[in-house]
Amino acid sequence: MAYLYLKAFHIFFVVSWFAGLFYLPRLYVNLAMAQPGAEYDRLLLMAHKLFRFMTPLAVLAVICGSVLWLGYGISGGWLHAKLVLVAALIGYHAYCYTLLQHFRQQRNQRSHVWFRVFNEIPVLALLAVVILVVVKPF
Repeated sequence: MAYLYLKAFHIFFVVSWFAGLFYLPRLYVNLAMAQPGAEYDRLLLMAHKLFRFMTPLAVLAVICGSVLWLGYGISGGWLHAKLVLVAALIGYHAYCYTLLQHFRQQRNQRSHVWFRVFNEIPVLALLAVVILVVVKPF
């Protein structure tokens, strides 16, 4: 029974984290198009608050996933591929923080088009993770 609760919490935290990963780069698209001023400041505040909100969710998702993996002996080739994707998503999350700092310092050099493409990375990663977890192709 504890396993099922842990699995449910892991899914909840992953979904919540991904909501942030989907929306934060969208805020960056708008920030890249905005000029310094009230709109820019409002978008920057939203991005900062979203990042602060989604980071603990990411940590909790990783903790629950680690306990499922190490505590319950989940294994398989699919898991190794999933762990690589999770590591990449953690790197993506960290890079989002770097980008946020660039916006804070008004040092962003990227276009809104670049951020639109950057925004699609977690969508593709989530699709791959779901396929790995459900289908377990190897």
